[in-house]
Amino acid sequence: MNYKIFEIVVLEKDMPVHGLMRGDTGTIVELFEPDGIEVEFISGAGNTKAVLTLKGNDIRHLSENDILAVRLVDEA
Repeated sequence: MNYKIFEIVVLEKDMPVHGLMRGDTGTIVELFEPDGIEVEFISGAGNTKAVLTLKGNDIRHLSENDILAVRLVDEA
């Protein structure tokens, strides 16, 4: 596992139950061996949308070629 605490990462799959989509960014808040990575996803206002324990293949490192975007989330 080559991720670091507080690293920004990119979600690699849709997670509709949590209102998240592939490409959403989150921040690593905890690492669990051998392959658990707790990631916090927040709104533009800084409110926590979800905190999920994911596997390494669920996320990827943010690339210098990535462009960040904003989308509205349906709160229903």
